[in-house]
Amino acid sequence: MMRTDALDRLPVRTALPALRTALDGPGAHGAAVLCAPPGTGKTTLVPLALAGLLADGGPVRRVVVAEPRRIAARAAARRMAWLLGEQPGASVGYAVRGERVIGAHTRVEVVTTGVLMQRLQRDQELAGVDVVVLDECHERHLDADTVAAFLLDVRAALRPELRLVAASATTDAQGWAALLDGAPVVTAQGVSYPVDVVWAPPAAPVRPPHGMRVDPALLAHVAAVVRRALAERDGDVLCFLPGVGEIGRVSGLLGGLPGTEVLQVHGRAPAAVQDAVLTGGRNRRVVLATAVAESSLTVPGVRTVVDSGLAREPRTDHARGLGSLTTVRASQAAARQRAGRAGREGPGAVYRCWAEAEHARLPRFPAPEIRVADLTAFALQTACWGDPGATGLALLDPPPAGALAAAREVLTAIGAIGDGGRATDRGVRMARMGVHPRLARALLDGAREVGVRRAAEIVALLSEEPPRAFGDDLAAAWRAARRGGDAAGDGYAGRWRREAGRLAGAARGALGSSGRQPRDDGAQDDGGGRGAGDDQAAGLVAALAFPERLARSRGDGTYLMVSGTGAEPADGSALRGAPWLAVAVADRPVARAHARVRLAAPVDEDTARQAAAPLRSGAEEVGWVAGDVVARRVERLGAVELTARPLRDPAQTLVRAALLTGLADEGLGLLHWTREARELRMRLAFLHDRAAGRGKDAEGHARVADGAPKGAADAGGGPAPVGGAWPDVSDEALLARAGEWLEPELGRARRRADLARIDAGGCLRRLLPWASGEAARLDELAPERIVVPSGSRVRVDYSDPRQPVLAVKLQEMFGLARTPVVAGVPVLVHLLSPAGRPAAVTADLASFWREGYRAVRAELRGRYPKHPWPEDPSRAEPTRHTTARARR
Repeated sequence: MMRTDALDRLPVRTALPALRTALDGPGAHGAAVLCAPPGTGKTTLVPLALAGLLADGGPVRRVVVAEPRRIAARAAARRMAWLLGEQPGASVGYAVRGERVIGAHTRVEVVTTGVLMQRLQRDQELAGVDVVVLDECHERHLDADTVAAFLLDVRAALRPELRLVAASATTDAQGWAALLDGAPVVTAQGVSYPVDVVWAPPAAPVRPPHGMRVDPALLAHVAAVVRRALAERDGDVLCFLPGVGEIGRVSGLLGGLPGTEVLQVHGRAPAAVQDAVLTGGRNRRVVLATAVAESSLTVPGVRTVVDSGLAREPRTDHARGLGSLTTVRASQAAARQRAGRAGREGPGAVYRCWAEAEHARLPRFPAPEIRVADLTAFALQTACWGDPGATGLALLDPPPAGALAAAREVLTAIGAIGDGGRATDRGVRMARMGVHPRLARALLDGAREVGVRRAAEIVALLSEEPPRAFGDDLAAAWRAARRGGDAAGDGYAGRWRREAGRLAGAARGALGSSGRQPRDDGAQDDGGGRGAGDDQAAGLVAALAFPERLARSRGDGTYLMVSGTGAEPADGSALRGAPWLAVAVADRPVARAHARVRLAAPVDEDTARQAAAPLRSGAEEVGWVAGDVVARRVERLGAVELTARPLRDPAQTLVRAALLTGLADEGLGLLHWTREARELRMRLAFLHDRAAGRGKDAEGHARVADGAPKGAADAGGGPAPVGGAWPDVSDEALLARAGEWLEPELGRARRRADLARIDAGGCLRRLLPWASGEAARLDELAPERIVVPSGSRVRVDYSDPRQPVLAVKLQEMFGLARTPVVAGVPVLVHLLSPAGRPAAVTADLASFWREGYRAVRAELRGRYPKHPWPEDPSRAEPTRHTTARARR
């Protein structure tokens, strides 16, 4: 008997007239966005009304409702059947992966978005379907976005009469309305009660989430807040946690609550537990749930919500080849949804396990999966749809180009797409298997090697990661799943057996349609014991699924994956010591240099070569290794070196590139640099600096040292201005122009020793501006030596390209009033004592003789009495000898 009273109490009933007008009224659009808060009946009453199953009649239609999660699809179908006074499979049925409860007279079918996508790929017209309701579209799951795009394609090209309803639990519906070509937005008001917000941050700082890891201190705090809520509030408590592991941990911490039942709600929970949560109970309850309870499910009796503030989102590290769920801070939108669950049946409260000041810094909405998730399955679906680049699809967010390119590389490697990105026949068969394309490849190719049933069982293990209690050895986990005692139930072993059976059937059909008969492996449903054969089979199938995660031992307990990522099994793992591993699951712990292996199987090198054949390459490698040129013929599996043999006669172009790498790594000091060559390079650096204008001030005048009088740069009549053709002789510039100044010597070199025989000074002169004639002015503009008043030819130090230095004994400069000038720049004169030690530094000799000399004379004349110390050095005779010798 139809439960009319319950139907009449659902607030969304008031929005039905507007919804029907949008879909069927005069000039109707045929599509609508229905915005209704959780608990209003948008998931249950609306499909029944659109199918004409309510007492008020309406046209008889077949309605398909797409839910993002299996648990929500089952729950919605059961609830609708209950409202009609029926069992699932009558007027209302459901279909999820591996389970179909549909009858001959079913008019409302609740499916997951993945199931609907498979149906669209097989039958683009959706023959017999009148209305499609996309529920919880605000959550922006990748499958839901893709299905919406496909349905809009169908309406535009094949079925303009197909009606679409995008149902959202939030008011952020304008994007969907625009996507549906300006569809009207129909809003239903829910019955909500005030919800008090209690900020309950941890007393001490906790580590932020990283990867899948959540600080145990935060989970302990969440459990304490649940106990506090039970003490301070009435009714049941709904606690939001990011995943199954955290739910189990908090459940353990809450053990022994008197008169209180602790229940767990997540996608892996048995159906009996799900039913118990959704139907209420006699005792007070604490319901620990993932995000599935935000909007997909309504849990009765809840008056208090405890929000951990965490959520799980998919992430893909394309550089490392690792994709998985990761723990993130929940968005503000999610926090609102969660809090609203406390105000469904009366005034309630939400305890938020973070500080109020942090709330404004949370992201406003969760990241759409299309922006952050692995796009391999998406790319295959769009290729099968006929739009490989997804350029013609109506999507709220376009797929990131880099992630889509990486996905297409994977699909090309496994033979799923061909030229132009179009799906191959093999790719079409993979897309219809209902698993990730990697797993579909492992199932198809593995079935030919180990048999259909065994391949299906291993792929079923990989499609839903087995419990941690099974360990990290894939073959051991396979045997543990076979021994599972809940084969007929909804625990892991039961789900695994059903999925393995489904996959086996899909594989037989796919292999049969390809003209290749599947191998009859003779495996029994109970698996039996296969010893070493199981280990080999598990390794091969995992390697076929994740060839870039094949990893070879480095000999120190760590492994190198084919992708180039380091990996390490846990301490004490039985996997340690295996020469090769086929890694199925890995993550990246905090502050660890390597990925952590969570699930893998040992394999041999032959299996690795077979599974990752497209990644195998051979090439001549000539490089700078350990300080010299090394030439080898190398065979690689991705980043893993398989074999290497010395290469006797490598190509000179490769040798030259290796030598340039050595020069870049170790510096141009590998060449033969005489003193004259080093000084030549410094002189050229000085002239380049002058020509580039770095030797001038803001007004273009030559830069002089502090304290030099105005006009000092012109003292003595410097040479003509420097031209602009002097070469840049920095390491970077010289390496960039190696072909101009190091050839032909570099072209004849074969090893490090040959570099040491190259005369760097002679080569460097090739860069002088010979063509312009400026090269002939080198000694004029930047002389190697300057003749001082004593007649000595003193070497100029150009190590500072901004101002050359002349280090000369003080007595040799007597009588010189003007500072020597080089290329318009006064040199910095280091006046030395008779022993060659610095006595004074000046860029203005005239000023020094007037003001600084007296102090130097007073300090040094007693120390060096044999040398002249005249009172007026500007008129004294310059000398490089003692007083007595000068007199001779």
